[in-house]
Amino acid sequence: MSEFLLGATGFVLLMVGIGLVCILRGPGDVDRMMSAQLFGTGGIAALLLLGAAMDVASVVDVALILAVLAAFAAIAFVKAAERAEADREAAEERT
Repeated sequence: MSEFLLGATGFVLLMVGIGLVCILRGPGDVDRMMSAQLFGTGGIAALLLLGAAMDVASVVDVALILAVLAAFAAIAFVKAAERAEADREAAEERT
C-alpha cells in the first residue's frame, strides 16, 4: 500500500509542478492566485499522502498549518483586489 501512496504523492507533485508554470506565466493576477491555491492544496495532499505512506502522524499538523495559511492568502488577495477596485472607481469619479 505504501508504494501506491508514494506513487500518488509523485503524481500530485507532478501536477503541482505544472501549476507552478501557470503561476510564473499566468495571464492575470486571478489566474496566478488560483494556481497558488492549487500549489498549496497539492502540497497539503502530498504531505498527507507521504505521512500516510511513512506512518508519521506529525505531518498532519504541518498540513493543517499550510491549509490555514492558504486560506489566509486567498482572503488577503480578495481584500487587496477589492481595495484596488475601489481605488480605480474613486479615480474614475474624480475625472
